Amino acid sequence: MTSPSRIRRWLYAATGAVLTVGLLPMTATDAVATAAPPPVAARAAILPTTTISLTFDDGIADQAAAVSAMAARGMKGTFFINSGFIGGDGFFTLAQLQSIAAAGNEIGGHTVNHPDLTTLSTDEATRQVCNNRVALTNWGFTVTSFAYPFASSSPATEAIVKGCGYNSARGLGDLRTRFGCARCPYASPVPPVDPFETAALDQVDNTWTLKDLQDSVTRAERTGGWVQFTFHHICANNCDPLSVSPTVFGQFLNWLAPRTLINTRVRTVAQVIGGPVAAAVPGPVAPAAAPGVNAVVNPGLETASSTTPADCFSIGGYGSNTAAFTAASPAHGGSSAVRTTVTNYQSGDAKLLPTLDLGACAPTVVSGHQYSLRTWYTSTAVTQFAVYLRDSGDVWRYWTSSPWFAPADSFTQAVWVTPPIPDGMTGLSFGLNIFANGNIVTDDYGMYDQAGAPAAKVAAVQAPKTAPAVKGPVEIVAEESMGAGG
Repeated sequence: MTSPSRIRRWLYAATGAVLTVGLLPMTATDAVATAAPPPVAARAAILPTTTISLTFDDGIADQAAAVSAMAARGMKGTFFINSGFIGGDGFFTLAQLQSIAAAGNEIGGHTVNHPDLTTLSTDEATRQVCNNRVALTNWGFTVTSFAYPFASSSPATEAIVKGCGYNSARGLGDLRTRFGCARCPYASPVPPVDPFETAALDQVDNTWTLKDLQDSVTRAERTGGWVQFTFHHICANNCDPLSVSPTVFGQFLNWLAPRTLINTRVRTVAQVIGGPVAAAVPGPVAPAAAPGVNAVVNPGLETASSTTPADCFSIGGYGSNTAAFTAASPAHGGSSAVRTTVTNYQSGDAKLLPTLDLGACAPTVVSGHQYSLRTWYTSTAVTQFAVYLRDSGDVWRYWTSSPWFAPADSFTQAVWVTPPIPDGMTGLSFGLNIFANGNIVTDDYGMYDQAGAPAAKVAAVQAPKTAPAVKGPVEIVAEESMGAGG
């Protein structure tokens, strides 16, 4: 019979670290023993099984470094993807995502465009979760695992995720690290107690060291169980607060690889959870406004928001300039208006516009129809409507801009009729922009199907005969920074 101390010495030789699993202290006799390592079956009988899942959020392009590092060591990961980001600046292209999946990695869902689900209506949250899975499935991926944006969930969101056909959903910060959750366990059981709120470590950020990564494994190995790591950026020189360098990530994998020869293994989330693959089902469709009905939600900016200038409105912009959004008084109607001020202008623009979501705020449109866009404004500079469209895959893109409207010292109504909506487009958002140093105040937004639209206060500016070419990524600032994690 092989002594425990000899097993311990074999583990040290294989891993470079002693694993403490309740074995007896080494004796003088043990210290000079030369017996061969015990057979695999004997080692497996002594050590509990620990499962490690390497997960990656948001589809960030620099995660390609992790893909190649894992492939070199025969490891697979789970990539939680926001379908609305794919192809955007700084994110994976669809071709890259398909290559990642072809290499054996798992593609999971993370909503269309990363909102906090607990802040949304049931219909909007369902669209975010279900339509994300539909898009990923239509791209050819087998999608059974989900991760909550910002690790924010509730019993209601758990039910939505389950109803959309997922088999599991991941949280964050439910396992013990030196960064928090001091009373939490070091690993979760397999199978998890609640598959729709699976436990995970805090997300890895640039304060994590190689030892922190290693400790999260070795401490779990004392009892066995499941440990999920969550990575965002894999980049050098602390490129982002939520980052780990390729060097440290590679060192961690080099350290982890020999441990998989014992009783620690690396598995994707789907491999841990198992279960059937349910059909993908879309979320409820938000109907277009009836003729003569203003399709803008909160058009007078009267309903406040804690995260944006007004409920159902977001800030947008691009280029090199400094933009500030503040309450303005007096308003055109009611008590609320928003002032957009630009300083240090070199390029781009800034604007306030209905939130680019899946239908709770952004108006739904019908292909082939034209729409009358209206906003009351004052401005120190010329302005124009910048218009965005949402396609059938729930991706937002810049579409076109109206002719210019003149500066105005007193409230003036800007009115413009769009060209016909192209086939396959499902939603529209718009805003008067400012593209110079100065300020613009906007209030009382309106959008009507041109068929049945009420008469405007001023003559409408006619649509250009040829819309400008669509170029570049959507220049919208998210309501909450993705740097918040999850």
